[in-house]
Formats: sequence, C-alpha cells, structure tokens
Amino acid sequence: MRLTQRRERAREVEVRHTWAACSTLLDYPTAELLDNLDHIEALTPGNAQLAGLVSYLRSRDLRALQEEYVETFDHTRKCALHLTYYAYGDTRRRGAALVSFKGAYRAGGVAWDESSGELPDHLCAVLQYGATVDAEVARKLLDDHRAGVELLRIALAGWRNPDGSTGSPWHGAVRALCDTLPELAGDEADAVRRLIEQGPPAEEVGLAGYGGDPALASAPTLIAGSSIPVGAPR
Repeated sequence: MRLTQRRERAREVEVRHTWAACSTLLDYPTAELLDNLDHIEALTPGNAQLAGLVSYLRSRDLRALQEEYVETFDHTRKCALHLTYYAYGDTRRRGAALVSFKGAYRAGGVAWDESSGELPDHLCAVLQYGATVDAEVARKLLDDHRAGVELLRIALAGWRNPDGSTGSPWHGAVRALCDTLPELAGDEADAVRRLIEQGPPAEEVGLAGYGGDPALASAPTLIAGSSIPVGAPR
C-alpha cells in the first residue's frame, strides 16, 4: 500500500472513531455513558475538543448532567440535534426529508427501528451510522445539512452558563465533528448566516409517527451505551 493510501486509510479510521465518540457524547447522559468515558478517550487520543467534554462529564453528578442536557438541547431551537429541523422546522416538507434519511440508511443495508420513537435525522444516529456502517452515506447527509450543524456549533459556543461564563461543554463534541468536515464556503456560509438571522421555519404541523423520546435499540456500535437506534441489519 502506498504512503498516500495509508495516510488516507488512517484518516478515515480517525474520522470514524471521532464520529463514534461524538455520537455517544452528544447522546443523553446515562450511567453507562459515564462508564465508557475511558473507552472514548482511548478511541480518540489527543483530541483536545473531546477531552474537555470528557473531563466535564467526569466532574458532574449524573442527575445534574441530565438536567443540563435537557435544558440545552430540548428547550432551545438553535441547539436542536435533529438535522432536518434547521432546514424545515416543523413544516410539511420536513416529513419527506425524514423519509429520505430512512432511505439513506436502507441503502447501507440497515432499517430504521420504527418502534424506537426517535427521529432518523438525529445527529447521533447519523454519526453512529457513519462510524459503524457507511461513512460516505453519513458524510453526504452531514454535507446536505451542514448549515444546521454549523448553527448548532455556533449556538453552543455562545451558550451562557449560570455562572456567567460562555460556551456549552457539549460544544467540544460538535467542534470535533466540524473538524472532520470540509470548510464552509459560498452558499453553505450564506445558509448559516440566514439561519442565524431567521432561525428555522416556524409553521406548525402534525408529524405523528416521527417524534418521541429516545429509546434503546439493538445496533452495531463501536462504543456501548448509545441510545440512538441506528437500525438492525435487513
């Protein structure tokens, strides 16, 4: 194998490991997640962005982490973890976009677990899929919704903490993800600016069958503890 090929292969492995770590660290905090922090550190050695979040998770009580997580991701429109929300909000067009995520997973040989109650566009699901099943399909999904990923990163970077400091501890995981993606340019940068100014579309419609609470499902993983249902082999 040529040197360039070896470097490309090593880079791909590094990206997959980073995505696996980010998928777990951006998931709802559980005792199992905290038990796997050593594994995450071993999987992503030298990643300063993730190291800061891992240290923070170690320093906090689980109940406090869970409350902070809900306050950050469930109560703030600009910190949503569902990628199609940034492009479509709760509008009619979002339903078709969610179906396209299921189709992308199916193309890689896995079927979305309909019984989970979770949405297929959850960032953790996309990252887990890319880490364990098909990195190219996941990269395409991330590229298609790059503006939303960047808005999430910016929102977490500017998060105001109760002590007056700025920056959510979960910002490190999204920053680590963005470091694996190409730099923004042209239309993508314009889309991010529009999202910052206007926010996601606000039309409210019924999306029965698409929402619910995260639920545990069987799926191949690099790190145990993820509650995001990537799917089961067909």
